[in-house]
Amino acid sequence: MKPKSALDWLLEEDQPTVRYLTLTRLLGRPLDDPVVVAARDMMTRKGWAEQILTKEDPAGWWVSGESLYHPKYLSTNWMLLVLADLGLSKADPRIEKACELWIDRFSRDDGGFAMDGSKKGHLCTTGNATRALVQFGYADHPAVRGAFEWLVKNRDKNGGWSCFGTGRNLDSWEGMSAFAVYPKQKWTEGMKRAVELGAEYYLGKELHKQGAEYPPWYRFHYPVHYYYDLLVGLDFMTALGYGADPRLRFALNLLRGKRRPDGKWNLDALHPDAEGGVAEWYAKHPKHAPTPFGLEKPGEPSKLITLKALQVLNRVDESI
Repeated sequence: MKPKSALDWLLEEDQPTVRYLTLTRLLGRPLDDPVVVAARDMMTRKGWAEQILTKEDPAGWWVSGESLYHPKYLSTNWMLLVLADLGLSKADPRIEKACELWIDRFSRDDGGFAMDGSKKGHLCTTGNATRALVQFGYADHPAVRGAFEWLVKNRDKNGGWSCFGTGRNLDSWEGMSAFAVYPKQKWTEGMKRAVELGAEYYLGKELHKQGAEYPPWYRFHYPVHYYYDLLVGLDFMTALGYGADPRLRFALNLLRGKRRPDGKWNLDALHPDAEGGVAEWYAKHPKHAPTPFGLEKPGEPSKLITLKALQVLNRVDESI
C-alpha cells in the first residue's frame, strides 16, 4: 500500500479542524464547498475543539470565572487563543459567549487589552487578543478596532514593539501577528507604517539575530502562547507579504531542514520551553510556573506544525 502523503494525513477526518483548515487555507476550497461545510460542521463535534469546548462553563469561562488569565495555560485567555487558531468562529454561541466575556474583562480605557488587574493595555495581551478576535469574526467590533489603533500608538518609533519595557525585541511578535490577520482594507496609514517598520526590524534581524543564540527560537511549538520561534516569525512575515525577501533565507532553510522524509514536521516542544533568565525565574518561583498545555506530543509528527509549515512554503512559492 502506498504511504499517505503529508497532505492526505492532514485531510484525515480524525481532526476536523485540521481538515477544514487544510481544505480552505492550503487547497483554497471555497467556504460553500460541500466538503468544507461538512468539515466545519464536525469541528465542534469531534477532536480538539470539541474536547476544549466541553470544558467551558456555561458562563463563558474555563477553570475559573474569577480570573480569565490564570492559571496559565489552562484558563479562558489561553483556550480562546487555541480555539481561534483551530478555525472556530463566533457563529458558535459558546465562542460568542466567551468572547463577550473576554472583551468585557480585558479591554481597557486606553484602547488596549490587558489581563486581570492591569489598568493599561499590555502589548503581548493586546496582540494575542486582537489576533484571535479577528479570527473569530470580531474585526469590526469597536474594542478590536481601538486595539489596533493602540498598537500603532504604542510601537517603537523605529519599528517593532516591546512587551517588557526593555526595548523592541523579537519576542514582541504579537502585534505583527495581529496585523497579519486584520483585513488590509481596514488599515489606516498609521497601521501600514507600523507594519512596514516592524517588518523591517524582523528582516534586519533575519528573524533570529538578537544577542546570543537562544535555542528555543529554533524549536517549533504549539501552542505558542506568547513565545517566539522561527516558525512564528515566518508565519506572520509571509502572511504580511514578505515571502520573497531574501532575508528570510536562514529561517526558510531551517524550516525545510526540519522536514521529515515523509513530508511532515515534528512538534519540538511544549511551552514553557525557556532557557536563561526566564527558566531561572520559574525555578525560583515554581508556584508561578505555567502548566504546559498541548494538543500533540513533543517529538512526534504534528498536524498543526505541518499545516503551518506548508502554509508558509505556499506563500513563499506564491510570492516568487
